[in-house]
Amino acid sequence: MARVNENFLKLKAGYLFPEIGRRVSKFCAENPDAKVIRLGIGDVTEPLVPATIEAMHKAVDEMAHRETFRGYGPEQGYDFLRTAIADNDYKSRGVHIDADEIFVSDGSKCDTGNILDVFDLGNTVAVQDPVYPVYVDTNVMAGRTGAADAQGRYAGLTYLPCVAENGFTPEIPKEKVDIVYLCYPNNPTGAVASRETLVEWVAYAKQHGSLILFDAAYCAFVQDDSIPLTIYEIEGARSVAIEFRSFSKNAGFTGTRCAFTVVPKDLMVSTESGEKRPLHPVWSRRHSTKFNGVSYIVQRGAEAVYTPEGQQQTLELVKFYMENAKLLREGLTAAGIEVFGGENAPYIWLKTPGGVPSWDFFDHLLTQAHLVGTPGSGFGASGEGYFRLSAFNSRANVEEAVVRIQNLLK
Repeated sequence: MARVNENFLKLKAGYLFPEIGRRVSKFCAENPDAKVIRLGIGDVTEPLVPATIEAMHKAVDEMAHRETFRGYGPEQGYDFLRTAIADNDYKSRGVHIDADEIFVSDGSKCDTGNILDVFDLGNTVAVQDPVYPVYVDTNVMAGRTGAADAQGRYAGLTYLPCVAENGFTPEIPKEKVDIVYLCYPNNPTGAVASRETLVEWVAYAKQHGSLILFDAAYCAFVQDDSIPLTIYEIEGARSVAIEFRSFSKNAGFTGTRCAFTVVPKDLMVSTESGEKRPLHPVWSRRHSTKFNGVSYIVQRGAEAVYTPEGQQQTLELVKFYMENAKLLREGLTAAGIEVFGGENAPYIWLKTPGGVPSWDFFDHLLTQAHLVGTPGSGFGASGEGYFRLSAFNSRANVEEAVVRIQNLLK
């Protein structure tokens, strides 16, 4: 009989968002007339922008003719998209990233999990707490951890608490950690990292030979011009950081699937014998072996995001969701709730009223106000007593959600 990878059995429960879906489905089945508003999973609601649609239509037409038909594309991504990314996301900010240092993929979620394939299990790993669950769960699956304790923290991982008392900015570890996950703007707290904070992290990584896995999937939502949009704006970051970016939220590609990972060629890693080797060819080998590339049609759609029309249209999309975030933030504050985030990120991070457990607040909000959010404890032990709401929804639903919460807390 085939044996299961028992590391999967260490996971305490189903992945957070399927568990939310299960509870909501059960409630809806029992209450078919309830109009449930979902502000839990960070899925976009607005359609793809016209520039992207036009480019994808054109690409579909190309697939209808032998002369312009495309079969397998380059696993790393087409040159036209990687060049557009390098020019617009990096060169425009004074950052040097070569097009062939960019790997196009079908999602940052996938890449932040898949990147573990190229690292030895002996590496020590630190994560922010609360944290995007994929970072932790994929390390558990890979066999890098022991069992979880009563609070859900896994032995073998270093947790960096992010709470109101430290402004949701974790202290830099005093000990050496080999790999550090940083997510800014942060999911779930909505916090951002100042230039000074990132300078300290890069200095730490250079001092200890550590690697930073920098998830910048929400950088398009930053409203503060003083906040770096990429870790590579920090001197020396090319030698210590991998960056993950996505078209999912800023351009509405959650159902279309397109993202990219940057692995600079001067990023070095060590073998067991202590020999230094570049990581770029190692990741390239993994990427080309296990991934066949994003479709030509989708990559043409992503390329269109960088046209003048596409830039303006996606900017309007970002503004729309950030206006939703403002409405949520102001409405919850008026209801007497302590609120964080929502200023440079599309997520509202709030303290549960009366300090009730976050899953209890989830059930109360669902059954009494027919609203869905995300329990903070699902993101880690330091998320207990907090709750996340997403600004990704229609304007009418957001306005209605604010009214329902205010009525619930009267």
